Amino acid sequence: MGFKCGIVGLPNVGKSTLFNALTQTASAQAANYPFCTIEPNIGEVSIPDPRLYKLSELVESKSTIPARMTFVDIAGLVKGASKGEGLGNQFLANIREMDAVAYVLRCFDDDDITHVSGEIDPVADSEIVETELMLADLDSLEKRRPSLEKKSKSGDVDSRALLELVDEIICLLNDGRPARQVILKEAQQDLYASLQLLTAKPVLFVCNVDESSAATGNKHSSSVNKLAEREGAGVVVISAEIEAEISQLDEGEKIEYLSELGLASPGLNRLIFEGYQLLDLMTYFTAGPKETRAWTIPNGSTAPRASRAIHTDFEKGFIRAEVISYDDYLSTGGELKAKESGKMRVEGKDYVVKDGDVIFFRFNT
Repeated sequence: MGFKCGIVGLPNVGKSTLFNALTQTASAQAANYPFCTIEPNIGEVSIPDPRLYKLSELVESKSTIPARMTFVDIAGLVKGASKGEGLGNQFLANIREMDAVAYVLRCFDDDDITHVSGEIDPVADSEIVETELMLADLDSLEKRRPSLEKKSKSGDVDSRALLELVDEIICLLNDGRPARQVILKEAQQDLYASLQLLTAKPVLFVCNVDESSAATGNKHSSSVNKLAEREGAGVVVISAEIEAEISQLDEGEKIEYLSELGLASPGLNRLIFEGYQLLDLMTYFTAGPKETRAWTIPNGSTAPRASRAIHTDFEKGFIRAEVISYDDYLSTGGELKAKESGKMRVEGKDYVVKDGDVIFFRFNT
């Protein structure tokens, strides 16, 4: 389990080029004209985590399985998409299935590549994308409202509670603010999630810059940084051009090339890190001779909740978790030696899993 990230943006901002590079595939046709992405492209990538491979090497696992992240490249939106303009509207349903939405913003100048608005202004571009998603949410809520109002008047308590929340969000959207800015009561959390609103998704701004700006950013990405601060969004500066080039290199050549450009890591790594931060995710491991595997869970997960990532039966029949921290696992030389040196802890259902924990779950079938 990783997380699903929908890639959205205006035509010709480099979405498909970035998608191809990040997923190291040519499945997304990259062309310089609007709506070249007609069917949503879906790609999975392994989440890079050096700890996983160190654990696997130590226990001599036959198989090493990283956590996964899913990218979905969704057709270019244009102003009016929520009213059926362009091709964006028919693909909004795909965004509802995502954990986060990456707004790819054009932060490079190139006269050979047409900009749909005629000028480079990433903040204005983000506002167009956000507005279309807000209008789609508004349309969705207004269609649901008559039915909720009818049920509410007949005495349905659940419908009344949902109607109250819907009206609150409609006011927010009419004020030009996304649904994620609503202040929720504890009892409204599940109701809010059930609405599956597009603008409820956490947002990550991806600044697609030219090669020379990849390490330091430029004036365009600086304006996006300020926007991200105001919005409480994540932001990452990436050159799709560079990512496309390094996707064709082996590991040694990749490191050398990045070093020459003044970059410490590929854009994919930075994108995943920002995504993890945005969604408040973490990783734990299972390790053994058969396989060593990374599992992605929400921060603050208890041991039973964490075990659900492996199988729901683990959570239902949870007995205890045998836990060794990553550092102790490596420093002692594995599970047996960690146990002998008192570094293995037996934890119950209230234990909150920590990033890097190596866990063996005991459960009833």
